[in-house]
Amino acid sequence: MAASTQVSLSEYLGTVYKPDCEYIDGELIERNVGEGPHSYIQAALTAWVFARLKQLGLLTLTEQRVQVAERHYRIPDICIIRREDFARIIQRPPLLCIEILSPEDRWSRVQESISDYLRFGVPEIWVIDPQNAMAWVCTPEAPIRQVQDGVLRWRDLELPFSDILPPTSEA
Repeated sequence: MAASTQVSLSEYLGTVYKPDCEYIDGELIERNVGEGPHSYIQAALTAWVFARLKQLGLLTLTEQRVQVAERHYRIPDICIIRREDFARIIQRPPLLCIEILSPEDRWSRVQESISDYLRFGVPEIWVIDPQNAMAWVCTPEAPIRQVQDGVLRWRDLELPFSDILPPTSEA
């Protein structure tokens, strides 16, 4: 990850970054976008969630800017929102945010994102580690707990973690 860069909020909002950067109190935060396993899980999860939630009036978005505080913009790998909350920048808490770890990600930075999402009012966050075939669920009541039975659950949906693992995974 490169050194941080300071920019104004108006510059951040008026600039297209490839890949997009998060913005925390004037600092651009580069995101690790991952490689094959990350991309595979992101695509598999997006397709799985999209197919099940569209009829409920819920939208599945990938790499969407979410304003979690006045000067904090996060970009979850996937988020689920109500149709009426759709905007250029999401400003209401998503119903679910999903972060997929890259090998370069540090757990302390992931925890900062989780804390921002929880403070903003996101009721559930999933963190998925494709390298180690592990997942965690975070809620206000239980800030972080590892998925022990191999099934990710959200509302009345159940997703066996094995269904979204890349074909080369050792899990």
